[in-house]
Amino acid sequence: MENFRNLNPSQARQMIREGKIKSNTAGMCHGYVQGNLVILPKEHAYDFLLFAQRNPKQCPILEVSDMGSREFMKMAPGSDVSTDIPKYRVYKNGELHGEFDDIKSFWRDDFVSFLIGCSFTFESAMLDEGIEVRHISEGKNVPMYITDIQCEKAGIFEGPTVVSMRPLPYADVVRAVQITSRYPGVHGAPIHMGDPLEIGIGDINNPDFGDSVEIKDGEVPVFWACGVTPQAVAMNVKPEIMITHAPGYMFITDVKNQKLSLL
Repeated sequence: MENFRNLNPSQARQMIREGKIKSNTAGMCHGYVQGNLVILPKEHAYDFLLFAQRNPKQCPILEVSDMGSREFMKMAPGSDVSTDIPKYRVYKNGELHGEFDDIKSFWRDDFVSFLIGCSFTFESAMLDEGIEVRHISEGKNVPMYITDIQCEKAGIFEGPTVVSMRPLPYADVVRAVQITSRYPGVHGAPIHMGDPLEIGIGDINNPDFGDSVEIKDGEVPVFWACGVTPQAVAMNVKPEIMITHAPGYMFITDVKNQKLSLL
């Protein structure tokens, strides 16, 4: 991923569009905001917007597209949400229909796209302050888990919270909480730390999404709300169609991370 660390976002999106980048986007375009993607038909868009409003830790909204538009005009002018992510997931009636390099063949004029804040933004801030982010060090995707923490219902949408996990030495935990609290638009502070069983995670070495990472002696697992939550919700409520990013394969924007910081 180091080869892509210093790319600017428009270069990265063009390389993704051309099929030259197919990997997960952790560590790419250092300093720029990356986002989770949810695409739904108009009939479900209001319910989802209300769901996100009621669950801001899991689904902090950065931008909503016009109906039928493939562009996030504010965060990434000239972008195309149907091609500019390395890997997409298509859910039909709650079942994973497949993973795809682009979604041009699925596009509909009644689609509304939601860009949701991603923890990769606060990871950048953690790295800048000398805190190791284990999955980046190991060249892996971040581990993500379905918990027993239920989201607040809105319209048809309800289901469990998904969390991402980063193991940290005890000495770094308070500083990590302080850093991530500055970014409420990208999940903010952790929602749990310590025993994974307390939030319904039976095997921390077997994530539901992403890759397992090493947890060293003297480290504590720290859990943040995750923008993959809508995928768990989709599997629960079974809309006719929902299109998302594949976990860890994010949409890269032109906006600097510092713009989302409270400081």
